[in-house]
Amino acid sequence: QCVPYLIAMGTDPEPAMRNKADQQLVEIDKKYAGFIHMKAVAGMKMSYQVQQAINTCLKDPVRGFRQDESSSALCSHLYSMIRGNRQHRRAFLISLLNLFDDTAKTEVNMLLYIADNLACFPYQTQEEPLFIMHHIDITLSVSGSNLLQSFKESMVKDKRKERKSSPSKENESSESEEEVSRPRKSRKRVDSDSDSDSEDDINSVMKCLPENSAPLIEFANVSQGILLLLMLKQHLKNLCGFSDSKIQKYSPSESAKVYDKAINRKTGVHFHPKQTLDFLRSDMANSKITEDVKRSIVKQYLDFKLLMEHLDPDEEEEEGEVSASTNARNKAITSLLGGGSPKNNAAAETEDDESDGEDRGGGTSG
Repeated sequence: QCVPYLIAMGTDPEPAMRNKADQQLVEIDKKYAGFIHMKAVAGMKMSYQVQQAINTCLKDPVRGFRQDESSSALCSHLYSMIRGNRQHRRAFLISLLNLFDDTAKTEVNMLLYIADNLACFPYQTQEEPLFIMHHIDITLSVSGSNLLQSFKESMVKDKRKERKSSPSKENESSESEEEVSRPRKSRKRVDSDSDSDSEDDINSVMKCLPENSAPLIEFANVSQGILLLLMLKQHLKNLCGFSDSKIQKYSPSESAKVYDKAINRKTGVHFHPKQTLDFLRSDMANSKITEDVKRSIVKQYLDFKLLMEHLDPDEEEEEGEVSASTNARNKAITSLLGGGSPKNNAAAETEDDESDGEDRGGGTSG
């Protein structure tokens, strides 16, 4: 029962307290091998509560890494203890990623704290971040679809009410609704290139919004988990210099030796989920919703919609469509992340298949 408390104490800003807690965990691990990982998630949740309690500026969200030159994860020692056992490590990482599932209803600041730790853990082999990115894709496909469906349903219901009260506008309403629900692949791909068409899409959806803004707030709130996962995947991709094909080819069932190569960690790559930080600082969940906020949420919805339609490039049938799908997906991700990652992304892409080559032996663990 003391393990979660020790894990939480290990995130204390006071080095003496931190070191003592870490030593105790090591002693427990020696006596009861494999016991620490069973309490690891509970310990991380408790460490978040500790960080909340010692957070001196209530307007600033609680972060999960040391805000000094090291930028190390607050729970890096915990991860170092677990990472050596592949089965325990994977179970721990999946449990953390499950907190981002839309059904988990985890508070946004805790998700930010977990994402910070996942972004800054001391990964040593390629398998570790690739495993995380693989499971991020699985979570995105399920939670993303659920999120879009619930948002769409809130609009359709409202349109039915409007039709009953205003039959003369039926044609206009059905056109707007069709714009919301029609897959983008059935439209011409001009929306990828034209800002004016994108603006038309936003206006079409705006016409379908219900008077009650609760579904919009709910969408903005739930979408933070997906945004954080997108940002985390992009960060790990940039940090490790992985190409899209490297990520796509990864399979968790492969032999451990295949991905046992050391990570060639890039310098100057920082995890900065701007959208979520802005969401928390503005206290959007409890604020009055303005027209500008509505428009930004609708744009986010349309970007999500585009991303979900192009999430898996393998679904495209024609060879020429693959690059178009990849471009559309990357454009949607860039837009969703507030344009914060292209610079780092460009650096990662120039390396492209560096990680696919022979092990260069230059990986770092810290």
